[in-house]
Amino acid sequence: MHLVLRLDVSGRPMAWETWEEAAAHYVRGNVAWTLGNPFFTAHGGISRLSGLPSSLEIHPVIAVRGRHLGKVRPPALSNPTLFHRDRHLCMYCGRHFPQRELTRDHIIPLSRRGRDIWTNVVTACRWCNSRKDNRTPEEAGMPLLAVPFAPTWAEYLLLSNRRILADQMEFLLAQVPADRQHVF
Repeated sequence: MHLVLRLDVSGRPMAWETWEEAAAHYVRGNVAWTLGNPFFTAHGGISRLSGLPSSLEIHPVIAVRGRHLGKVRPPALSNPTLFHRDRHLCMYCGRHFPQRELTRDHIIPLSRRGRDIWTNVVTACRWCNSRKDNRTPEEAGMPLLAVPFAPTWAEYLLLSNRRILADQMEFLLAQVPADRQHVF
Protein backbone atom coordinates (compact mmCIF):
# COMPACT_ATOMS: atom_id res chain seq x y z
CA MET A 1 0.00 0.00 0.00
CA HIS A 2 1.22 3.50 -0.81
CA LEU A 3 1.87 6.00 1.96
CA VAL A 4 0.37 9.47 2.31
CA LEU A 5 2.69 12.49 2.27
CA ARG A 6 1.83 14.71 5.25
CA LEU A 7 2.65 18.41 5.06
CA ASP A 8 2.21 21.17 7.57
CA VAL A 9 -0.38 23.79 6.63
CA SER A 10 2.31 25.96 4.98
CA GLY A 11 3.22 23.09 2.63
CA ARG A 12 6.43 21.94 4.32
CA PRO A 13 6.93 18.15 4.00
CA MET A 14 6.75 16.47 7.41
CA ALA A 15 6.41 12.68 7.13
CA TRP A 16 5.08 9.61 5.38
CA GLU A 17 1.92 8.21 7.00
CA THR A 18 -0.24 5.16 6.53
CA TRP A 19 -3.75 5.61 5.18
CA GLU A 20 -5.03 4.87 8.72
CA GLU A 21 -3.01 7.75 10.17
CA ALA A 22 -4.21 10.03 7.37
CA ALA A 23 -7.82 8.96 7.96
CA ALA A 24 -7.50 10.05 11.60
CA HIS A 25 -6.53 13.56 10.42
CA TYR A 26 -9.58 13.67 8.13
CA VAL A 27 -11.94 12.48 10.87
CA ARG A 28 -10.58 15.02 13.38
CA GLY A 29 -11.06 17.81 10.80
CA ASN A 30 -7.33 18.59 10.73
CA VAL A 31 -6.84 18.34 6.96
CA ALA A 32 -6.50 21.91 5.65
CA TRP A 33 -6.00 21.00 1.98
CA THR A 34 -5.04 18.12 -0.27
CA LEU A 35 -3.24 17.50 -3.55
CA GLY A 36 -3.88 14.89 -6.19
CA ASN A 37 -6.80 12.64 -6.85
CA PRO A 38 -7.84 10.25 -4.10
CA PHE A 39 -5.92 6.99 -4.41
CA PHE A 40 -7.65 4.99 -1.69
CA THR A 41 -11.15 4.75 -0.23
CA ALA A 42 -11.48 3.66 3.38
CA HIS A 43 -14.79 1.98 4.16
CA GLY A 44 -16.31 2.20 7.61
CA GLY A 45 -19.49 1.07 9.27
CA ILE A 46 -23.09 2.15 8.79
CA SER A 47 -23.89 5.77 9.68
CA ARG A 48 -26.38 6.14 12.53
CA LEU A 49 -27.76 9.30 10.94
CA SER A 50 -28.21 8.25 7.32
CA GLY A 51 -28.19 4.45 7.54
CA LEU A 52 -25.67 4.41 4.68
CA PRO A 53 -22.21 2.85 4.70
CA SER A 54 -19.50 5.41 5.45
CA SER A 55 -16.42 5.91 3.32
CA LEU A 56 -13.51 8.30 3.26
CA GLU A 57 -11.41 9.16 0.22
CA ILE A 58 -7.70 9.48 1.00
CA HIS A 59 -5.53 11.83 -1.07
CA PRO A 60 -1.82 11.20 -1.74
CA VAL A 61 -0.78 14.55 -0.20
CA ILE A 62 -2.49 16.15 2.81
CA ALA A 63 -1.71 19.38 4.66
CA VAL A 64 -2.52 19.07 8.36
CA ARG A 65 -3.49 21.92 10.68
CA GLY A 66 -1.88 22.16 14.06
CA ARG A 67 1.21 23.41 15.74
CA HIS A 68 4.54 21.88 14.91
CA LEU A 69 6.74 22.90 17.79
CA GLY A 70 10.28 24.06 17.29
CA LYS A 71 12.53 23.81 14.30
CA VAL A 72 12.37 20.91 11.92
CA ARG A 73 15.14 18.50 12.90
CA PRO A 74 17.68 17.48 10.31
CA PRO A 75 16.80 14.13 8.73
CA ALA A 76 17.99 11.12 10.70
CA LEU A 77 21.16 9.55 9.34
CA SER A 78 20.79 5.84 8.62
CA ASN A 79 22.78 3.49 6.42
CA PRO A 80 19.89 2.71 4.03
CA THR A 81 19.22 6.41 3.34
CA LEU A 82 22.95 7.18 3.14
CA PHE A 83 23.44 4.39 0.59
CA HIS A 84 20.41 5.62 -1.32
CA ARG A 85 21.73 9.20 -1.28
CA ASP A 86 25.01 7.96 -2.77
CA ARG A 87 23.13 5.70 -5.26
CA HIS A 88 24.81 2.55 -3.85
CA LEU A 89 28.15 3.72 -5.24
CA CYS A 90 31.39 3.54 -3.33
CA MET A 91 32.51 7.18 -3.14
CA TYR A 92 36.14 6.05 -3.46
CA CYS A 93 36.28 3.45 -6.25
CA GLY A 94 33.03 4.46 -7.98
CA ARG A 95 31.69 0.92 -8.27
CA HIS A 96 28.06 -0.03 -7.65
CA PHE A 97 27.39 -2.53 -4.82
CA PRO A 98 24.42 -4.25 -3.17
CA GLN A 99 23.58 -2.85 0.26
CA ARG A 100 25.10 -5.81 2.12
CA GLU A 101 28.54 -4.95 0.70
CA LEU A 102 28.44 -1.27 1.66
CA THR A 103 29.60 0.54 4.78
CA ARG A 104 29.37 4.03 6.25
CA ASP A 105 32.74 5.74 6.06
CA HIS A 106 33.58 8.80 8.14
CA ILE A 107 35.64 11.22 6.06
CA ILE A 108 37.26 12.54 9.22
CA PRO A 109 37.37 9.37 11.37
CA LEU A 110 35.42 9.36 14.62
CA SER A 111 38.66 8.54 16.47
CA ARG A 112 40.04 11.84 15.16
CA ARG A 113 37.09 13.91 16.36
CA GLY A 114 35.05 13.49 13.18
CA ARG A 115 31.29 13.56 13.65
CA ASP A 116 28.58 11.11 12.62
CA ILE A 117 26.71 13.64 10.48
CA TRP A 118 25.55 13.71 6.86
CA THR A 119 28.37 15.99 5.69
CA ASN A 120 31.08 13.76 7.19
CA VAL A 121 29.91 10.40 5.88
CA VAL A 122 29.92 8.67 2.53
CA THR A 123 29.11 5.24 1.18
CA ALA A 124 32.15 3.00 0.83
CA CYS A 125 32.59 -0.61 -0.20
CA ARG A 126 34.10 -2.83 2.49
CA TRP A 127 37.43 -3.04 0.65
CA CYS A 128 37.85 0.75 0.25
CA ASN A 129 36.73 1.44 3.82
CA SER A 130 39.28 -1.06 5.11
CA ARG A 131 42.00 0.37 2.86
CA LYS A 132 41.27 3.95 3.99
CA ASP A 133 41.44 2.78 7.61
CA ASN A 134 41.80 5.54 10.21
CA ARG A 135 42.91 8.22 7.75
CA THR A 136 41.37 11.10 5.85
CA PRO A 137 40.86 10.59 2.11
CA GLU A 138 43.87 12.85 1.42
CA GLU A 139 46.14 10.89 3.77
CA ALA A 140 45.03 7.61 2.20
CA GLY A 141 45.43 8.92 -1.37
CA MET A 142 41.76 8.13 -2.00
CA PRO A 143 39.95 11.24 -3.29
CA LEU A 144 36.19 11.43 -2.90
CA LEU A 145 34.14 11.18 -6.08
CA ALA A 146 31.37 13.45 -4.72
CA VAL A 147 30.91 15.97 -1.96
CA PRO A 148 28.62 14.66 0.79
CA PHE A 149 25.53 16.72 1.58
CA ALA A 150 22.80 16.78 4.19
CA PRO A 151 19.51 16.10 2.42
CA THR A 152 16.59 18.47 2.87
CA TRP A 153 13.40 17.01 4.35
CA ALA A 154 11.96 16.70 0.84
CA GLU A 155 15.06 14.77 -0.28
CA TYR A 156 14.98 12.64 2.85
CA LEU A 157 11.35 11.72 2.23
CA LEU A 158 12.20 10.82 -1.38
CA LEU A 159 15.09 8.65 -0.15
CA SER A 160 13.05 6.89 2.52
CA ASN A 161 10.09 5.64 0.44
CA ARG A 162 10.38 3.40 -2.61
CA ARG A 163 6.69 3.57 -3.62
CA ILE A 164 6.02 7.22 -4.33
CA LEU A 165 2.95 8.27 -6.31
CA ALA A 166 3.31 10.75 -9.19
CA ASP A 167 1.59 13.60 -7.29
CA GLN A 168 3.88 13.06 -4.31
CA MET A 169 7.00 12.87 -6.51
CA GLU A 170 6.11 16.07 -8.34
CA PHE A 171 5.51 17.95 -5.07
CA LEU A 172 8.73 16.76 -3.42
CA LEU A 173 10.97 17.23 -6.49
CA ALA A 174 9.84 20.85 -6.75
CA GLN A 175 11.54 21.38 -3.38
CA VAL A 176 14.84 19.71 -4.28
CA PRO A 177 17.69 21.90 -5.53
CA ALA A 178 18.03 21.52 -9.31
CA ASP A 179 21.64 20.36 -9.10
CA ARG A 180 20.59 17.36 -6.96
CA GLN A 181 17.43 16.25 -8.77
CA HIS A 182 19.42 13.66 -10.75
CA VAL A 183 19.76 11.61 -7.56
CA PHE A 184 16.04 10.86 -7.70
